[in-house]
Amino acid sequence: MQIELLAPAKNKECAISAINYGADAVYIGANSFGARQNATNNLEDIKEIVDYAHKFYVKIYCTINTILDDNEILQAAKLIEELYKIDIDGIIIQDMGLLELAIQNKLPPVPLFASTQCDNKNPEKINFFDKIGIQRVILARELSIKEINEIHKNTKTELETFIHGALCVSYSGQCYLSQYIGGRSANRGECAQPCRKKYSLIDENGNIIAENKYLLSLKDFNASNKIEELIKAGISSFKIEGRLKDENYIKNVVAFYRKMLDKICKKSSSGKIFLDFEPDVNKSFNRGFTDYFLEKRGKIYNFDTPKSIGEKIGKIEFVGKNYFVIKNHNLHAQDGLYFNEKGCLVNKVEGNKIYPNKMDNIKIGLTVYRNQDIDFEKKLKNSKTKRQIKTNIQVFENKITAFDEDKNFAEIKINFTEFAKNQNKMAETYKKQLSKTGENDFYCEDIEIKTKNLPFLPVSKLNKLRNNLFENLMQERLKNYKKQVQKPLKYAEFPITKADFRANVHNKYAKEFYEKCNCKILENSIESGTSAKEKPLMTTKHCLKYAFNLCKKPVNLYLIDEKKQKYKLKFDCQNCQMQIFTD
Repeated sequence: MQIELLAPAKNKECAISAINYGADAVYIGANSFGARQNATNNLEDIKEIVDYAHKFYVKIYCTINTILDDNEILQAAKLIEELYKIDIDGIIIQDMGLLELAIQNKLPPVPLFASTQCDNKNPEKINFFDKIGIQRVILARELSIKEINEIHKNTKTELETFIHGALCVSYSGQCYLSQYIGGRSANRGECAQPCRKKYSLIDENGNIIAENKYLLSLKDFNASNKIEELIKAGISSFKIEGRLKDENYIKNVVAFYRKMLDKICKKSSSGKIFLDFEPDVNKSFNRGFTDYFLEKRGKIYNFDTPKSIGEKIGKIEFVGKNYFVIKNHNLHAQDGLYFNEKGCLVNKVEGNKIYPNKMDNIKIGLTVYRNQDIDFEKKLKNSKTKRQIKTNIQVFENKITAFDEDKNFAEIKINFTEFAKNQNKMAETYKKQLSKTGENDFYCEDIEIKTKNLPFLPVSKLNKLRNNLFENLMQERLKNYKKQVQKPLKYAEFPITKADFRANVHNKYAKEFYEKCNCKILENSIESGTSAKEKPLMTTKHCLKYAFNLCKKPVNLYLIDEKKQKYKLKFDCQNCQMQIFTD
């Protein structure tokens, strides 16, 4: 079974690194309409990424996953046309208006994927996308392995799920808090991340349950211990979150999952990854890890900080005047440390003694984490990891041939004037020079001499033949690249007959699509100007009643933000969900 490892990229450099370090596919934003407004790329850069990726049969997907107004959706259609021309492999969408345009044959036949922003959390919704003919559905992060398995049993569409990175506390596509607070819509790629701010939790009598804590901030997702179960449940693409992350993060996390997946299944792209470091996701940005709801509810939140805590180092056992002691640590000067909502830099290390740049709040018993491993970051930055495609070469009397791992074939003729007098020595020279692939995109698994009459060739000519052979083989690979085509879409019955603002209808084409699918739109999106009063600003499986052991207590709870704005909490205990409303 082939499984896709899908990596994020905020720019060309991150995309190339994602490919080199093992991604089977990369998702990236174009110059507009992506859900990360600060991660945009021009068509020239995307074209360069596509051309590089396709050498390794790696796919490139573009994110056009915001809701669009009547003018923007036509601009988005033109952008999709341009992306199709540069051989993009798929478009990730949120706005249903794009499906309407596709049915009207106003989009090119590029594969369309339903973004997690489409609120893909129940079997009926996924079946709907399956029936209309969409190629892939990106599942809600909140689903369990059991729920994913049930969805897979009843659908033929490809299923993609997140396995690593930051978690949105709300169901994706169902968060309106940022829009309500400051007009920055999560559905429009402008989220101000109010979930990473401080709040206080009080009851109806004003009693403080928690004060000035990051009550909506979740840990980061890490499903690495559930990979095999997710494959068995029907997942065909594993997605890493992080289109705002830097190149070192991409290198480390992609390499970590590539190494893990290679032990379990066959990758959907080509090439061997020649790593020159040991990947470790604990050393890259993380708020602590959770596997969320994949199996059972654990401690999914980190109320102390929304920042990276990194890897656990140990407990402070002694505090001196300008140092502290942790036994058996592996810290270095300039490492960054985190402890008890505070942090510091390491100035100097002498044995078990650590000399920080400040001694604030340092005391015996504190657990210390390293959120910046300076040596590891340097190793990532200077890494020469490369990706190369396996080839087998055969040498005949008048030609040299090559097969790659995908059965592509190339050959090159040998022009010569005489046979070698010392055949054994000539054979050694052929093998030595043909195996010198260096920075080439290929490496030789085997070189077989198929003749007893080897032509005499100087080293320089052999090198030129090798380079020309690999150039021909690459041209053959690119010629045989299989570009996927979106099959024609059709209307299907939507799971519900009426939909409110949560359908996120922001243009006339989306409304038309829903109505043709027998779903009446009662109101347009919040972003269109629909009042947010008495509407859920956020719907989440993260529950503050549960977090503070208040499940069985009949208590009304409220959140108060740093600006003293008050929000009412409502709880659906049967489905274990929490909603945030204006008070």
